[in-house]
Amino acid sequence: MGPMDSPVTIRPMRPDDWDAVHAIYAAGIATGEATFESEPPTWEAFDAGRLHEHRLIAEDAGRVLGWAAVSRVSSREVYRGLVEHSIYVAPRTQGRGVGRLLLGALIDSTEAAGIWTIQSSIFPENTASLVLHQRLGFRVVGTRERIARISNGPKAGHWQDTLLLERRSTVAGTE
Repeated sequence: MGPMDSPVTIRPMRPDDWDAVHAIYAAGIATGEATFESEPPTWEAFDAGRLHEHRLIAEDAGRVLGWAAVSRVSSREVYRGLVEHSIYVAPRTQGRGVGRLLLGALIDSTEAAGIWTIQSSIFPENTASLVLHQRLGFRVVGTRERIARISNGPKAGHWQDTLLLERRSTVAGTE
């Protein structure tokens, strides 16, 4: 499948997307290069922890291809413009530009809401994600060495580094 064989649309996530979101999340976990999580959360935990106005779905002809969402980093008022995001694309659709569309839409959504910084932690070996983020204005601000142990898969028990990335808005928080 080449880039964009059919139109991909971005829309708000709905509760009835959960089965597809869960499956894509589980596939990302299975790679061993996306997260320290050992399994996706329940819908209730996901729903409670992610900001409703910044949860997006990429779809093509009704098929969910990927998702993105943000969480608050802190409940303190001074950090109201700082969020951490997650983005996952179904393995069968990687390389079609879905991640770029999702992340671009997420940036637009957060900037429109006055969020001035999006941050993320990425495993150094997840080069596709790292390149995507850097192309959309994220920069590596540091390496968190041996930040946690991987709990499952072929690297279970392995201490893992992460790269801390951030993107400062060019619109929000500049006044």
